[in-house]
Amino acid sequence: MPIRSQAELQRLFEPILAAVERQSGVAERFVDKDLYRIYLATVWANVVMDPAAIGLAEDDLESAHDVINLNAQRLLGDEHAITAAFKFINSADGERAMDMAKVPRTHRDLLLYFSSMILDPDRHRRAMADYRNQSDNQGT
Repeated sequence: MPIRSQAELQRLFEPILAAVERQSGVAERFVDKDLYRIYLATVWANVVMDPAAIGLAEDDLESAHDVINLNAQRLLGDEHAITAAFKFINSADGERAMDMAKVPRTHRDLLLYFSSMILDPDRHRRAMADYRNQSDNQGT
């Protein structure tokens, strides 16, 4: 059961998303969309990993997704901006952008991990089950 209203979530994420936009700026009125997508994916991954860190419950995640997505649509023009950001991360252009932004390997791995969950959840579940089975077999 969601505990935060859309207005509360907007107030919560407004300074975070404003900082992302500022950090992605290349001039007073222009945003580097590639860098913005990296930051957007990072914000979403962190929110999902630990919603309590910003005062959310897991039940708030769907509404938080909607609020972040609506804000990102304004800059990216994509109706599904968060998903599109992870598609970008998972592309050759995304790899180049992460190289240019000097995204550390652990950060990059986190974003690619979330990309696999978001873009192909069934395949991700199978891969994680295979990984757990391999780990269990090695321990026995």
